[in-house]
Amino acid sequence: VQLQASGGGLVQAGGSLRLSCAASGSSFSLNVMAWHRQAPGKERVKVADINSGGVTNYADSVKTRFTISRDNAENTVYLEMNNLKLEDTAVYYCEADGWEWESGLATSAFRSWGQGTLVTVSS
Repeated sequence: VQLQASGGGLVQAGGSLRLSCAASGSSFSLNVMAWHRQAPGKERVKVADINSGGVTNYADSVKTRFTISRDNAENTVYLEMNNLKLEDTAVYYCEADGWEWESGLATSAFRSWGQGTLVTVSS
């Protein structure tokens, strides 16, 4: 299962961006989808996640500003980012886990990462 992230770019502080990440492949089902970010010189950290039932979790640093959502029919997860701050500058990665299916049976679990999309917030 491959993930393709898009939507990053340059935005001024206080602005908004929407990231998208689409999953593709042969027969599969998605469980948890998530967004992580890695700022320059720092470790990758999880920003938000959402399960197949729509239950969400957020890092404290983004809780009131970011919204994660998903379109199960399109196998896509979104991250709506509002009131962006300089410290939100990072490469954002999507992640998904789930099952691959064959002939109606779950054959293997997977965990995939997107390629990363750069978000730069300027003053």
